[in-house]
Amino acid sequence: MKAFFHDLQRRHDPKHFLSSGAPQPNPEVPGRIDALLAGLAEVKIAAEEPADRGLSPIAAIHSPEYLVFLQNIYARWQRIPGASAEVIPNIHPDRRDVGYPKSAVGQAGFHMADTACPISENTWESAYWSAQTAIAAANHVASGAGDAYALCRPPGHHAFSDLAGGFCFLNNTGIAAQRLLAAGRRPAIVDVDLHHGNGTQGIFYARRDVLTVSIHADPARYYPFFWGHADERGAGAGLGANLNLPIPRGSEDETFLAALDTGLARVRAFGADALVVALGLDAFEGDPFGGLAVTTAGFARIADALAGLKLPTVIVQEGGYLCPELGQNLTSFLSGFGTERAS
Repeated sequence: MKAFFHDLQRRHDPKHFLSSGAPQPNPEVPGRIDALLAGLAEVKIAAEEPADRGLSPIAAIHSPEYLVFLQNIYARWQRIPGASAEVIPNIHPDRRDVGYPKSAVGQAGFHMADTACPISENTWESAYWSAQTAIAAANHVASGAGDAYALCRPPGHHAFSDLAGGFCFLNNTGIAAQRLLAAGRRPAIVDVDLHHGNGTQGIFYARRDVLTVSIHADPARYYPFFWGHADERGAGAGLGANLNLPIPRGSEDETFLAALDTGLARVRAFGADALVVALGLDAFEGDPFGGLAVTTAGFARIADALAGLKLPTVIVQEGGYLCPELGQNLTSFLSGFGTERAS
């Protein structure tokens, strides 16, 4: 298995986010990288630096309007008298088909779904290289060279085509899937993060060429609240190509694995010939978010089930926040998947 990571992904260093209306220290910190690299080292995998493939693979998923916003909003925000140090919106439209404002404040509200994706001076650079990491992993898999792990940070699965959210700016998982599709593959995405991958769902919701499956904490009382419910099956041509498997808060290994079995049956029925795993290690019982109770050993079992599909696989890092076991959980997952598994 190959792994990819660029050191410029460290530069995004958000300080705060709002939770229940109160400012909190942002848990999506550069220190996550060191824990994950330590987990890689335990399975004797050294991360390679991705090549720069430019904006084209990113723009295959994200609108040019949104990409211009991400590249320029921080500098524009600094020109606002009395503005916050980080770009954090204070107003949002109630729908997407509204007028597009010229104001930086208005555009922040249009392109940022919540107050958990603050943009600072180096956010674009880190998000860009996080996406390049996913692109490199997808290219490796598409070439037939074997499986790949993309240490993507910042994460991406809450980012829609024109909307940041939940610590995410560019949808690395979606970009990887689109890259596989462009290479002639029929990809399925399986998201095993604590939180529903609402951005990934939104990107592919009306499409039938990419299957999206998500196992996550029930959003009825949990982020992202408005997406991730079992009755969301896709729309138009994509009807039936989206499967949400919400499970109760606090669910342990067996409940998670049972839901995963249902999801993998759908992947087989889709006839996928490539897999993208959105790997969230925040389903862990000791993760700071505390939403589910998957054990360290449970991640190996999840990986083993995914490997049982016997598909060329891109593993894209999503959530998983600082706790003593973060690196161990990645080690467990990669060991369970089989670092020497033939594709």
